[in-house]
Amino acid sequence: MSLMNLLQQAQGGQGLGQLAQQLGLAQSQADSLTEMLAPAIGSAARKRAESGGLDDILGALRGENQAGMFDDAQTAASQSGQAQGLDFLERLMGGRNEAQDLANEAAQRAGVDQGLVQQFLPALAAMVQGGLQKQMPDSQIDGMIAMQASAQGQGGGLMGMIGNLVGGGNAQQGDVDLSMLTGLLDADGDGSALDDVLGKLMR
Repeated sequence: MSLMNLLQQAQGGQGLGQLAQQLGLAQSQADSLTEMLAPAIGSAARKRAESGGLDDILGALRGENQAGMFDDAQTAASQSGQAQGLDFLERLMGGRNEAQDLANEAAQRAGVDQGLVQQFLPALAAMVQGGLQKQMPDSQIDGMIAMQASAQGQGGGLMGMIGNLVGGGNAQQGDVDLSMLTGLLDADGDGSALDDVLGKLMR
């Protein structure tokens, strides 16, 4: 499942529209931004994992209380929701300035006010984080962390684990279902209009 598909399921299909309403965006603006930003978040996650940051990603997805950000657009759009989403983006992008640069690039390409996108992107990231948490409870994430530690102990290392995830489709090891994480690392498969600048924005 792609991040775009996941977001389209939020609140029975009404989540993105309600998020737009909370932040004063037209539905068409929110749709245009989401089509760019959802796969960009996935691409950033993959790049971060490939550069040795899989622990950061798994750690950011831990905490089952985060599911509320997916279930309630008002919570995702709140100050605390945006702060949580921004923290998630900072882990993926490498810092706050990088996350803000992504928002500014999306705003320019979509023709939307930068100030609005600076709010929309972290709120959207909070919804992504909450949606993934609903798919991957803490017990499952703990299993992934243990599997990663085992792979490193056996000499497979982080890159070997990522190669297995990306190359193995919905691969499983033991009782650990890796399908959602595989989907995240696959970055939606169809890419993002922001992929051409994403590498320059991350650190």
